[in-house]
Amino acid sequence: MASSTGITVVGLLFLVLVYADDDTTSLNSSPCNFPAIFAFGDSNTDTGGIAAAFYPPVRPTGRTFFHRPVGRASDGRMMIDFIADHLGLPYLSSYLDSVGTSYRHGANFATGGATIMRPDESWFEHGVSPFSLEVQVEHYTQFKAKTEYFHKVVGTCKSRLTKLKYFSEALFVVDIGQNDLAVGLRRSWSLQPQKEALPSIIKNFTAKMHTLYHRGARFFWVHNTGPLGCLAVSMVKVQNPPPGYVDPYGCVNIQNEISMEFNRQLKNAIDSLRSNLSDASIIYVDMYRAKYQLISNAKLFGFEEPSRICCGYHGVDYDIWCGHTGIVDGRQVLADSCANPEAVISWDGVHYSEAANKWIVNQIADGSFSDPPVGIKELCLRTPSKLHK
Repeated sequence: MASSTGITVVGLLFLVLVYADDDTTSLNSSPCNFPAIFAFGDSNTDTGGIAAAFYPPVRPTGRTFFHRPVGRASDGRMMIDFIADHLGLPYLSSYLDSVGTSYRHGANFATGGATIMRPDESWFEHGVSPFSLEVQVEHYTQFKAKTEYFHKVVGTCKSRLTKLKYFSEALFVVDIGQNDLAVGLRRSWSLQPQKEALPSIIKNFTAKMHTLYHRGARFFWVHNTGPLGCLAVSMVKVQNPPPGYVDPYGCVNIQNEISMEFNRQLKNAIDSLRSNLSDASIIYVDMYRAKYQLISNAKLFGFEEPSRICCGYHGVDYDIWCGHTGIVDGRQVLADSCANPEAVISWDGVHYSEAANKWIVNQIADGSFSDPPVGIKELCLRTPSKLHK
């Protein structure tokens, strides 16, 4: 996710690939037994797309779990990795990564910096991905068509291809929207024009869900957007705020307000999708509430102050992103990792640490933050008529 505050902030967006094929990863049993995952979104979900399309990340990313940079925008695993763990599935290969990939149990179409709307900014200038949700859905369409073709070709190695029946049995995870909101923040729009942009964003999102449905998707797990104003890079840039500018935890209120309005309209759109896509099962996951619960109770859950950034230097008028060098107070510094990323919520000011990602998925997986309140392991067992009563 490329993200911004009222002061221009562009998040580092890295991504990567990790895969484990059937010979190396055993599938754990679960009540649901989803055979595959197809993922769409931004750097909260990307496991290799933007790194394959542009440049690989640098150390110290990946230090906690992979022990090397693997492209994920964290010190370790992302939420989509922990979702795969909950379902007993291998980590997803990125569709854009051509080396060492396996698509036996799905594919990841997410890319760091992706938006719902077609972008009118560049990766090089603002960190905005050219692979918007529209393009990701098109990639899925091509992926499905090519998979169908190669299953018919004699002599093709099919061990790394998704089985055709999996397309209608898979879980479709969608987590996107924060970068669309970041556009308005980066351009210093007031709250009203930001709100006026939301209906078009939601309309585009709805259209792409219809497309996925008509191309085989039946089980949707849709995350709303998190509290933008609680990103650590937003919090540390606030100095001597006027009354009402931040909440009791240091989060920027106006940024959280636009996040909540987006989520309200997204939930309404999901309700309409359920009516129109009668044999689809669609779960709306309140990621905002889960993340805010962590941030507002950080010490209770074993984390340090939510404004602390593990990797990077950020202030009112400077940003030295994780793994890079820059000047702070007249001296050159290297933005290296903190000694204890497992105790920090924010890895690089914009993206969450592995420990925070794991905590969040452990909260949402049982359905406690879902509408309807269905756990991720039970979704495939529920028919739409029972699910949406």
